[in-house]
Amino acid sequence: MLDMQVLTQAVGDLDEPKVLGMLKEFVAANPGSEEAAAVVNACQQGMAIVGDLFDAKEYFVGDLIFAGELLNAAIDILKPVIGGESTAKVGKIVLGTVEGDLHDIGKNIFKSMSEAAGFEVIDLGIDVPAGTFVEKVKEIKPEIVGMSGVLTLALDSMKKTVDALKEAGLRDGVKVIIGGNPVTEEACRAIGADAFTTNAAEGVKICQGWVK
Repeated sequence: MLDMQVLTQAVGDLDEPKVLGMLKEFVAANPGSEEAAAVVNACQQGMAIVGDLFDAKEYFVGDLIFAGELLNAAIDILKPVIGGESTAKVGKIVLGTVEGDLHDIGKNIFKSMSEAAGFEVIDLGIDVPAGTFVEKVKEIKPEIVGMSGVLTLALDSMKKTVDALKEAGLRDGVKVIIGGNPVTEEACRAIGADAFTTNAAEGVKICQGWVK
């Protein structure tokens, strides 16, 4: 069985050969989806180390970008075992990093895991204004809107987006989930979202509960 602490540390150290080597071995052993979710969580904890080192000014923007690429590569390796690819679509999620925020690592993990769980995900990218969310919800009619953000200012943009959905008369037709470092239960209430998460796997579970 994979040593989760070693994996977390390898992600934190940005040791690409070690991380990808460990994950390839893990997938070759044909693990279950629960074990795979634990491995994704270990990778996310490694990303938290990267974030802490960035805050401590030991890592720089280039390191953050590299960490994001490393994580995307990790998710690609794990895709076959994350909850198994489902062909029947269980629902649609309109997803984006909100206006003023350019972080997409957490969003991309959530997207990969949601797609593996059978959702059709319409990814609007980063720095997405409230109006773009509203237009896309009108067009796609998703069950769920997912908003991501890492900066504290993202909370204001999330509130703006929920308010815009209300003004457009769309809020009652969708569930709203928010994710990222600054989100808390208190922020979730203030923003008017239905749920919040700082863990992609947990976020997918919440969404699955909504479409059952």
